[in-house]
Amino acid sequence: MKDNLIPAFRRGYRMQWEPAQDSHVVLYPEGMAKLNETAAAILELVTGKQDVAAIIHTLNTRFPEAGGVDDDVKEFLQSAVEQKWIQCREPE
Repeated sequence: MKDNLIPAFRRGYRMQWEPAQDSHVVLYPEGMAKLNETAAAILELVTGKQDVAAIIHTLNTRFPEAGGVDDDVKEFLQSAVEQKWIQCREPE
């Protein structure tokens, strides 16, 4: 996953807190997927306005004890693309 790509949720998909699940979930037309805290921290930054590099910078700043999250974030975002939760576009 390239740093300059801008991820956004696909139409019909969104993340929200689900009290019944006591966790964040991705809601989509066919159902929902329960997220762990790490996935939720990444996906809350997927706004369609900032690129992968900005998301990584924010998370590295927020969680310095993690010792760099670059590869983990890219792998998760690629997985989210493959699951069809998000799509990425090139900057304009």
